Order: sequence, then structure tokens, then C-alpha cells
Amino acid sequence: MNQFRFSRRPDIGDKVRVSFEFFPPKNDEMEARLWDTVTRLEPLQPKFVSVTYGAGGSTRERTARTIGRILKETSLTPAAHMTCVDAARHQVDAVIQEFTDMGVKRFVALRGDPAEGVGAAYRPHPDGYANGSELVGALKDAGDFDISVSAYPEKHPESPDFATDIDMLKRKVDNGATRAITQFFFDNDLYERYVERARRAGIYIPIVPGILPVHNFTQVANFSARCGALVPAWLAERFDGLQNDPQTHALVASAVAAEQVLDLVERGVGDFHFYTMNRADLVFAVCHMIGIRSHEVAGSAAA
Repeated sequence: MNQFRFSRRPDIGDKVRVSFEFFPPKNDEMEARLWDTVTRLEPLQPKFVSVTYGAGGSTRERTARTIGRILKETSLTPAAHMTCVDAARHQVDAVIQEFTDMGVKRFVALRGDPAEGVGAAYRPHPDGYANGSELVGALKDAGDFDISVSAYPEKHPESPDFATDIDMLKRKVDNGATRAITQFFFDNDLYERYVERARRAGIYIPIVPGILPVHNFTQVANFSARCGALVPAWLAERFDGLQNDPQTHALVASAVAAEQVLDLVERGVGDFHFYTMNRADLVFAVCHMIGIRSHEVAGSAAA
């Protein structure tokens, strides 16, 4: 009977679509690691890959360079992150046009974190787009783009309640958002309840779960505390005692992420967005465990 367990079904990989997030490298060493990651993950044929964009355009040139190289040297479809922090409207519009001229047709539209970091007070630029909803509208006015936006299963840390948070998502959808990608989470029940809230509010775009394989539990736990993401006790117990055992930590991390994804697939989810942290091994292992296999990459310089 074990052959009929859900996790062992041979068709799971056919039901799942994935996308990956990268961030632009800050130096030559990080650039080499990024392209090792791109080369390793490209044969998995993701639906798209996104490249992050720093607050106030702090990584604008590196983001553009990374996206340009993806377009020229790989078979991947890039999505450019856009934010409206510390930027006037004409500056944001110019960046949109720059990416459009490069051939970008997908964007991830985010208000963005304050330049001081997560948890600092957000102050809209006096001549800028005030939030993600206005940024989505600007993108929609600029072209017929595929636009992803953010969603928060545990609500945005600055939102006073879920009603306010869901209302902001609804405004993004009304302005032209194509899909929502969630902040990472570890409790699938929270994601499911969030989707139910969104559907009751008349939001029917795909809400894609963001999956974060735990490369370093201490770092993830610290970041989770700042952005309001719950780290369940059972998760902490899985990594307890592995601070100085990176090999076992990686094995546990890939198993935990695959378990989370398979549970979501069993609940009917078919699309997943992986926060790669520019590291391929855990993401590749998780994709392999859920049935996604490498394919020969045709016409790609990175293959």
C-alpha cells in the first residue's frame, strides 16, 4: 500500500510549476555564486525567475545587469522587481522604461522596505508612488505586463489588522496585478486561512506560496522575528543542535521544505516561488523530491 502514498505518486512533478528569486550580486565572488545557481536551476524550467531591487534603487544597475545577462545567456524568463521607496514618480517611470527597452515583460511590484531596513517607519516620497497599489497602476499604464505583487499570510507587520491588509491586496488586484506571491511562512494552515480571507474579499488571482529553504536557521529565525513570520516550535526543534553541522542542517532543511511543498500540493496548490538566496543545492534537492526533473537547455550559453 505504501506505493499509493501521496508523496510517492509519480505524477506530482507534472502538477507543479515553480519560479525562483535571485538577488543581484555585490562583488565578483557573489556574482560567480549567482551564476552557478542560475546554471544549476535553469534546467528545471521555472515559469520565471525574479531579480530583487534594493530600496531607493540601491541595486538598480546590478539588477539591470543581472536581468540583461539572464535575457542574453539563458533560456529563462526574468521578472524585474520594482519598488517606490525614496524615488519620485519620474524616476520610477524611467526605470520601468529601461527594463521595458531591455525586453522585460514581467515585473514584481513592491512598495519596498525603508532604506533603514525592516521595521523602520515607512515614509512615502513626496513626489513618488505612495504604495504598491499605485506602483501596479503605473506599470499597467506603461504596458501590458505580467505583474506580481506581495501577500502576507501573517499580515504585513505594518498593517493594524487582516482587513486592512486584504484591502491593500484588493487594491493591487483592481489596479492590474496578475498574481500575488507570499512572504515566506512555515505553517501551511496560516497560508490556507489567508487564501480563504482573500477569496471572501473577491480576490481570485493566484496566491503563490513563497517557500524559503532554511539555509541557516539562526539567520532565518532572526529575520522572521523582524518581519512578523512565525517560526513554529517544531521547526526550531528540527534544527536544534545543528549549528555546527552544516551537512546535516542541509539535509534537514531540504526535507522540511519538501514536506511543506508536498502538503500544499495535497491541499490543491500547484505553483510555488522559491527564495533561493542565490544558493542552488537546497532548492534543487526540494524540486527533485517533489518530482521536478532537469531538462536539456537548448540555445543557452549558461547550459
